[in-house]
Amino acid sequence: MNFIIYDIFLLILFALFASIFLYKNRVNLKKEGILFLYKTKWGIKLIDYIGEKYKSVLNFLSYISIGFGYILMTGMLFILFQTVYLYLTTSISQVIKIPPVAPLIPYFPKLFGLQSLFPPFYFIYFLIALLIVATVHEFSHGIFARKSGIKIKSTGFAFFKYFPAFFGAFVEQDEQQMEKSKKFDQMGVLSAGVFANIIAAILFYVILFWFFSFAFTASGITFNTYAYEILPVASITSVNGVILNNPSIEEFASQLKENETFNKIHVEEKNYVGVKSIGTIKTDGQEISIAALYYDSPAINSNLSEIIREINNVKIDSIEKLQEELEKYSPGEEIEIMAIEKGVVSVKEIILTAHPENEEVAWLGIGFINPKEGILNKIIGFFPSYKKPNVYYEPNNNSSVFIKDFLWWIFVINLLVALFNMLPVGILDGGRFFYLTVLGITKSEKIAKRSFKIMTQLILLLFIAIMIKWVFSFL
Repeated sequence: MNFIIYDIFLLILFALFASIFLYKNRVNLKKEGILFLYKTKWGIKLIDYIGEKYKSVLNFLSYISIGFGYILMTGMLFILFQTVYLYLTTSISQVIKIPPVAPLIPYFPKLFGLQSLFPPFYFIYFLIALLIVATVHEFSHGIFARKSGIKIKSTGFAFFKYFPAFFGAFVEQDEQQMEKSKKFDQMGVLSAGVFANIIAAILFYVILFWFFSFAFTASGITFNTYAYEILPVASITSVNGVILNNPSIEEFASQLKENETFNKIHVEEKNYVGVKSIGTIKTDGQEISIAALYYDSPAINSNLSEIIREINNVKIDSIEKLQEELEKYSPGEEIEIMAIEKGVVSVKEIILTAHPENEEVAWLGIGFINPKEGILNKIIGFFPSYKKPNVYYEPNNNSSVFIKDFLWWIFVINLLVALFNMLPVGILDGGRFFYLTVLGITKSEKIAKRSFKIMTQLILLLFIAIMIKWVFSFL
């Protein structure tokens, strides 16, 4: 909490500094929409030097850059259409009460209650990450432009006029020279920024992978559910002592005790102690009501926490080690589990029971569920994980978590900037890139402009549709 106070103070201080800076240099500012552009000549000599000296290398990289541009555009459109479809056809918006088009702003995991999905996003992260991402992106545009003989007129920073702590960078090129250049050169310039962001993302992910390997130690395993079974609601025979005969989903739900952790549920000879979820599925054209019921297991009965560190003084640092240790015991034997709950270490004595499907096997009754796939998980899923799933890691020193989260955000923001910029929309790099692609295929400027306009309107309509769904989720 003390660090957050310092970080908010830094945010306020930077906003004041930026406001004073803009006021003092107001003569050199150019207003463009909701932005103030502060133009300079910083870095132009370096851009000219690299762009002119390494033309042959940059010409070769243009082919790779343009290829990445198509891959990113195709991937982003696929992810966007799939996400919109899932968002509009499921009840996800009723569970996650955040805007589906949320800006990447400091503290957003805390503001939207997403601490379990994202690490903290402090302003210091935002400030440094934005400098890295924007500089890499814009300077790459400039270098590839100079390679193609396009003059760089200025560089500088763009400030959000309503809150100047939010800013970006830009490299201003000669637009007339850009439009007169070959389509290949233009597409090379347009895709250079996102290509550089992908390279930066890979670089910082390698650093994150390396840093995590020596700064953290596997110290336990994490589970995210108790053992449960999915059954037809019609098969439930009693709930809390009330006999049921082929009940409907409404009859079953009416017998459940509200605000109670445990409900005694029977299905023939099996006992269950709670409901994880209730829903419907379609099988052979018929809709069947189902319920995910928690087994009457040692873990749920003892309210075991989500992190297990030791069993009978044996360190548990993987699921395989957990299984290996539990195999040493028989049903009815007592074990001592060291667990962590909300940062507090506790020791619980638990009597193992027989596994529901094998009476000779000792059973604890915990489960591991992979998180639902979201757009960010789909993107990050292309990279090998720097940590094993369901393993609890402890930092070797106090600064390890802070540095790890910082590296993770730089990696993620580079990825998101690269993908978002290749959307074939408006002023984004992907918009002009898409237009030039259609122009190159059809040789018709009229068709290219119309295709670009239709694609832009379609994507905007998709965003509007999911925002409307989000608004109605509160009703």
